[in-house]
Amino acid sequence: MSGRRLTPALLVAPGSLLFIGLVIIPLVLTVILSFHAYDHTTGIKDDLTFGHYLGVLTDDYYLTIFWRTLRLALLTTLICALVGAPEAYILSRMRDPWRSVFLLVILGPLLVSVVVRAFGWSMLLGSTGLVNQALQAVGLGPVKLLYTESAIVIALVHVMLPFMVIPVWTALQKLDPTVEAAAWTLGASRFTTLRRIVLPQVSIGLLSGSLIVFGLSASAFAIPGLLGGRRLKMAATLVYDEYMHELNWPLGAAIAILVLLANLIIMLTYNRVIETRARKSLG
Repeated sequence: MSGRRLTPALLVAPGSLLFIGLVIIPLVLTVILSFHAYDHTTGIKDDLTFGHYLGVLTDDYYLTIFWRTLRLALLTTLICALVGAPEAYILSRMRDPWRSVFLLVILGPLLVSVVVRAFGWSMLLGSTGLVNQALQAVGLGPVKLLYTESAIVIALVHVMLPFMVIPVWTALQKLDPTVEAAAWTLGASRFTTLRRIVLPQVSIGLLSGSLIVFGLSASAFAIPGLLGGRRLKMAATLVYDEYMHELNWPLGAAIAILVLLANLIIMLTYNRVIETRARKSLG
């Protein structure tokens, strides 16, 4: 009997040790580092201080970057939801071999490095890129796209869209197509069928996809660094600058912890709101 009780613990132990070693311990060390004092002449000190957190939370420079990160992550999540949900619905109604081809098109970008895709978008959105050449051909003139928030959002949507489509498509696999046909037979319009039957089914997929897209967008580094330039910073590029350029590791650790806490609060709140609404609709 004792062996049976130990079996679940033994099965979970390798994964738990890996999680503790790769996530918990580095996170704890980062938190400890964020409270250490720093001097530009002598480096990291043994003294503990809350000054890094107070400095970040009271400085408009850092707050502006945090607000930009949050705003662009939310905008990317919204666009991915508006584009990805219809794509997933179309994918769920396709038949082979078109479904396999369409799925390959959606998952294809994941096979290419994010850095390569970012460089590709920098070439497309540059002053002499294909997008500006097309705009000039129709008489709209050159438009500054590179090193703007628009360029960051465009590239983030391209990178994050598969993470929205796949969860929604997976949720739609549980929906029997005959249920929609039955609703149409009973006189429901296509809009009513989508609103009363399809949307409740995909809500869990949308929730999962939104959480993934928001978390990855808020912590993205390569795309903001390559398409935003040195002046248009986001949270991840700010942390990188503090670590690698300023060598102020405690300040960089404090910024990273604040970004992590903000993401957790937003994602947990969003999850709670969606779950509450789902329970009310089912009740």
